[in-house]
Amino acid sequence: MAKMIRGYPAISDRTRGWLRYLYRKATTEDNWDKEGQPHPHWDAITNEPIGSWHRMDLEVTSFAIPLMADTTPAWREVYGRILDEMLYRHTGYWAAKDWLDQIGPDPRRASYQENWYDFGIPKHLRGQYDVPGWTANGVEPWGLQMDPIGADGNLNFKGWFLMMLGFHLYVTGDEKWDQPFDLIRDGENTFTWSHTSIADHLARQWSKVAEGCH
Repeated sequence: MAKMIRGYPAISDRTRGWLRYLYRKATTEDNWDKEGQPHPHWDAITNEPIGSWHRMDLEVTSFAIPLMADTTPAWREVYGRILDEMLYRHTGYWAAKDWLDQIGPDPRRASYQENWYDFGIPKHLRGQYDVPGWTANGVEPWGLQMDPIGADGNLNFKGWFLMMLGFHLYVTGDEKWDQPFDLIRDGENTFTWSHTSIADHLARQWSKVAEGCH
C-alpha cells in the first residue's frame, strides 16, 4: 500500500485498515459457482431472513470503494481490483441463490420464528404469507423465471448489481464490464448480460408499469 504524504488528500488510518481488509477479503480465492462455496468471511448470517445472503455482503461492502477513491484516486488499480473481484462473484450461482432455490411459496411459512412476523406479516395471514426476503420464484402470474436479471421481478438482485457496475466504471473508467459476460453459469441456466444491457432492461421494465419491477 502506498504511503501517505503530508499535505495531500488522505484516508485515515482506520480507513486504510478497512481497505487492507477489503483487499484481502476480495482477493482470497473461493468459488461462487453452483459446485463451489463462498469463503466463510463473506457474511450470510446477519439480518436473517431478509439480508442473510452472501450477495448482500458484496453489495454493502462496495459502498466504501468510490468514497475512498474520491479521496485517493491514484490508488484506482487497488480499488478496481477489489470491485472486479466483487463483481465476478456477483455473477455466480451463490449470488442469486435465493432466486434460484426459493421456488414457489415458502414451505416454512406455518412455522416461522416469532420475531419474523415483525417484518410486516399481517396477523390474520400468519401461516399463509411468505416472510419478506422469500423470493417465491415461479408463483403466479409470472411463472418460473430463472434469469435473475431478465425476470419480471427480483429488483433487489439486478438493481444492486447495476449500482456496483456503475461504481467500477466511475472508479476505473474501464468499460470492461460493458462487454458481454455470463451470469450463473449453471448449464442451461447461463445468461449473458453487459452493464449497458442491464441498464436498458431495467429502464424498459420501469417504463412498462408505474410500480416498477419489484
